[in-house]
Amino acid sequence: MLAADVPLGRIGEPEEVGKTVAFLASDDASFINASEIYVDGGLAQI
Repeated sequence: MLAADVPLGRIGEPEEVGKTVAFLASDDASFINASEIYVDGGLAQI
């Protein structure tokens, strides 16, 4: 994959995925259920 292929123009960092996982595991995400959350810089939208 090239950064030019990603709508945000860069490849994501492992920390960005980790922050998403940490949020989903926190109480702040307690009302989220049965959702697919893509951490892909917008790639799923094209």
